[in-house]
Amino acid sequence: MTELPTTGRYVFDFAEGSMEQKDLLGGKGANLAEMTRLGLPVPPGFTIATTACRAYLETGDLPAGLGDEIAAHLRELEQAMGRRLGDANDPLLISVRSGGKFSMPGMMETILDIGLTDESVHGLAKHSGDDHFAWDSYRRLLQMYARTVLDVPDDLLQAAVSTEYAEWGVATPEELPAAAIERACVALKQTIADHAGRPFPQNPLEQLDLAVRAVFRSWSTPRARLYRRQEQIPDDLGTAVNVMAMVFGNRGPESGTGVAFTRDPASGEPGVYGDYLQDAQGEDVVAGVRNTVPLARLAEIDLVSHDRLRTAMSTLERHYRDLCDIEFTIERGRLWILQTRVGKRTAEAAFRIAVQLVDEGLITLDEALLRVTGGQLGQLMFPRFAERHGVPELAHGVAASPGAAVGYAAFDSAAAQRFAADGRRVILVRRETNPDDLPGMLASAGILTTRGGKTSHAAVVARGLGKTCVCGVETLSVDPVARRAETAAGAVIEEGDLVSVDGTAGIVYPGEVPVVASPVVEYFDGRTDLLDTDELVRAVDRLLRHADARRRLGVHANADTPADAARARRFGAEGIGLCRTEHMFLGERRQLVERLVLAANSADQQAVLEELLQLQRADFAMIFRAMAGLPVTVRLIDPPLHEFLPDLTDLSVRVAVGQATATPDPEAERLLAAVRRMHESNPMLGLRGVRLGIVIPGLFAMQARAIAEAAAEVTAEGTDVHPEIMVPLVAGEAELQLVRREIEGVLADVAARTGGLVPTRIGAMIEVPRAALGAERIAHSADFFSFGTNDLTQLTWAFSRDDVEASIFPRYLDAGIFAVSPFESLDVEGVGRLVRLAVTEGRTGNPDLVIGVCGEHGGDPASIAFFAEAGLDYVSCSPYRVPVARLEAGRAAVAPTAATSDTR
Repeated sequence: MTELPTTGRYVFDFAEGSMEQKDLLGGKGANLAEMTRLGLPVPPGFTIATTACRAYLETGDLPAGLGDEIAAHLRELEQAMGRRLGDANDPLLISVRSGGKFSMPGMMETILDIGLTDESVHGLAKHSGDDHFAWDSYRRLLQMYARTVLDVPDDLLQAAVSTEYAEWGVATPEELPAAAIERACVALKQTIADHAGRPFPQNPLEQLDLAVRAVFRSWSTPRARLYRRQEQIPDDLGTAVNVMAMVFGNRGPESGTGVAFTRDPASGEPGVYGDYLQDAQGEDVVAGVRNTVPLARLAEIDLVSHDRLRTAMSTLERHYRDLCDIEFTIERGRLWILQTRVGKRTAEAAFRIAVQLVDEGLITLDEALLRVTGGQLGQLMFPRFAERHGVPELAHGVAASPGAAVGYAAFDSAAAQRFAADGRRVILVRRETNPDDLPGMLASAGILTTRGGKTSHAAVVARGLGKTCVCGVETLSVDPVARRAETAAGAVIEEGDLVSVDGTAGIVYPGEVPVVASPVVEYFDGRTDLLDTDELVRAVDRLLRHADARRRLGVHANADTPADAARARRFGAEGIGLCRTEHMFLGERRQLVERLVLAANSADQQAVLEELLQLQRADFAMIFRAMAGLPVTVRLIDPPLHEFLPDLTDLSVRVAVGQATATPDPEAERLLAAVRRMHESNPMLGLRGVRLGIVIPGLFAMQARAIAEAAAEVTAEGTDVHPEIMVPLVAGEAELQLVRREIEGVLADVAARTGGLVPTRIGAMIEVPRAALGAERIAHSADFFSFGTNDLTQLTWAFSRDDVEASIFPRYLDAGIFAVSPFESLDVEGVGRLVRLAVTEGRTGNPDLVIGVCGEHGGDPASIAFFAEAGLDYVSCSPYRVPVARLEAGRAAVAPTAATSDTR
C-alpha cells in the first residue's frame, strides 16, 4: 500500500497547498495551489484530497465529515465570487475535475457548469444578457452530467439534440439559435429521465455531491485501470477532486480557450506552441469539432491577453524549471489560468529540453539526467517509419520490440537465411519462434509472430538483437506448409512479398513503408560528424558522458559473436558479461552436439569433442581480439538438452512406418532408443547447465581448453586478454568445486604447453533459488557471481515463461497481481530479495567477490536502479541496450531514489 500524507482534513483551499503535495492534493490540485501562491490569475476554488477518494473506494460512501467540509469551503467560494450556487438571479457555476498524483489525460471525469437548473438558467441569461450562452451552458451540463454521473449512453444524448441540428441544417450546437438549444435541453432531460430512471437533479448541492462521487468512481473505470497498468501507476493512490469557480470562454469573440506549451513537446524547440479557439470552452478544443488556430495567432486576436499569457508561461517555466503544459481561458478579455503541469513530451524533446535547461542555468547536469529515461533513449535508437506514409494497415498485434522494418516475408529460418544471402532484407513470419529460429532471426530485419506477447521468445530475442518485432497478431493465420499467411479479411501474404512491421505501434503493413534511420544509432556506430549537425545527437552524447562520469555500476554486454562484441564496444560496453556458448552450436554445429550426446562410446565422444574444440577456439579468439583489454565472461553450455536431440515424435513416426512397411530403419531405431533414454518431461529442470557438464565427461573440459588456448594465442599476439569462465545452473558448492577442479586442471595443462598462464577467473551463474540461499558457501569456490535473472524468476515463481505468458499473465495483469510482467522488470519483493541475500552472503564468504547480472533485466531501466542500490558491480545486457544501461546507471548514481521516480 502506498503511504500518503495523513491529516484530520479532507478539503483544502487553493491558497493552502503547494506543488510538493501531489500525494495529498493530486497533481492538478497541487499545481493550482502553487499557481495561486505565485499570484497567477487562477479562479478560486478548493481541492478534495486523495485520502477522501481512498476512503470512498474502500467503503462505497463519502467519509464522515467530508460533506460539512465541502459546505464550508463552498460558502467561502461564494463569498469570494459574490454569487451563490444555484441563485435564481445570478448563479455561481462551478466545475468539478479529477486530478490524481500522476497525469492521466482523458482517463477520468470532468463536469462543467454545475449549479445550473431549470430556474437558474434564466437568471444566467438575464444577468449575462446572452440567452444563447446561458442555454448552451445548460446543454453542456446536461450532456456531460448525464454521461459522467448518470451513465446515459452518449449516442442517446446525441440523438436528443440531433433533431434540432437537422431542422436548422447545422452540425454543432454553437450554430443553433437560443430557442433551439432550449428545446434540445428539454429533450436531453427527457432522455435522462427515461434512461437513468430519475430526473436531472434540480438541487445544485445534489449535483455537486453526485459529481464528486462520480469522479471518485472514475478512478476505477476499466480505461483508467488499463492506463495505469500501461504507465505503471499504482492502483491505490486515488484521485483528488478540484472544485473551481467557472470562467467562460464561450462569451463571444472576445472570449476563448486554449492550451499552451512553453516549448514544443514534439521537438523541444523553444517558442510559443499550442492551440486557441475563440468563443469556446475547453471541451470544444479536446473534442475537435471545431478547428483551432495556432496559439501564435492569439497576438492578432487579443494582444493584451497574449502578452499576459506569455508572461505567465515564462513565470511557470522558470518556477517549475521544465516544459509546462498550460490550460487557459479568456473571458471577455480577462485571462484565467485553469491548470498547469509538467508537460508530456516525446523522447527527442526530453533530451533536447534537458540540455537546454542546463545551458539556461535552470537545472544542473545531475538534474538533467533525471529528466530523461533509458526507455526514452531506447525509443530514439530504433528506426522509424516516415509520418503520413499513406499505406493502409494490414493487421495489428503486440508492440514487442520497437522500431520499423521492411523486408520480404520468409516463413522459416532457412528461407530467411537464403533471402539474406541474396542481399534482400527479410521479415521472418512465424506462428512463434524457438531457439532453432535464431539463424533466421539474425538474418532478418524484423520478426512477426501470430502468437506470444512482450516476453515471448520472439520478443525477448528480438529486443536483445535490436530487431523490430510484432507478436500476437491474432488476425493473421500462418500456413507454414503453403508458405503464406492470411488475414481475417482475406488479405494474403505470400512468401517473398514485401511486408512492413512497426514494432513501436504493433502494426503490420503490406508492401514497403518508407523508413527513417535513427541518427542516434548512427552516432553510436561511429558517425561522430553528427555531433556537429544534429542537436539531438549532441544532447544524447552530453547526457551519456555525464552518466558515465557519475555512475558506479559497470555496464557489460551479452555478446556471442565478434560482430556483437565489436558493436557492444562501440556502444560503450566495458566488457562482455555473458557469452552464451550454446548459441555457437546452432545451425550445422548442432549435429556435432547431437553426435556427442548420443555417442555409443568414449572414442566417438572424444572425436566429436576434438572437432568442437577447433571451432570453439576460433570463436573465442575472435571475441577476445574484439574485446582487447576488457573482461569476457564465457558461460559454459546451458541449453535444455532436448534442443540438441532429434525430435522424439518424428523418430517414432519413422520407426513405426518402417515397421509397418517391413522396411526397418536401424539407424532411426537406434536414435529413438537413445532419445527415449534422454527424454525429459520438463527439460527446463533437467539435464542442462552444470549437470550436463558433469554427466557428459569432457564437454566442459573441451570448452575450458578452447577458452584457454584462444586466450594464449591472442595474448601471444600482444593483445591484453581477460577471460572469465562462468558455470551455469549451480545449486550448491559441491557442483562448483567439482567443475572448478576440472577447469583449473585444463588451464594448468594449457599453460604448461603454451609457456604461460593467462589469469582466468572462474565463477557461478546464480539462477537457482538454492544458490542464492547458499551463496556464502558457493562464494568460497567462486571468483564472481552473475545473476541469471530470467531463470531465477522462473524458478522463484514456478512459472515457465513460454507456457504462462498467454494463459496466465493476461489475467494476472488485469487483476492487478502484476503491475508489469516479472520477466520484463525485476520482481523486487521476491527475486530481488534473493539477489540482496546472495550479494550480502556471497561477499561474507568472499570479500573480493565481483557480482553482476546477465539476465535480460540487466537492460531494463527500472531493474538497473535496483541493481545499483543492491550493490552489484555491473549489469550486462544486449549490445543495443548498452547506452540505455549506461544512462540508467548514471541516473541511479545521482539520485538512487529519484532515478526511479515518475517521468510520466
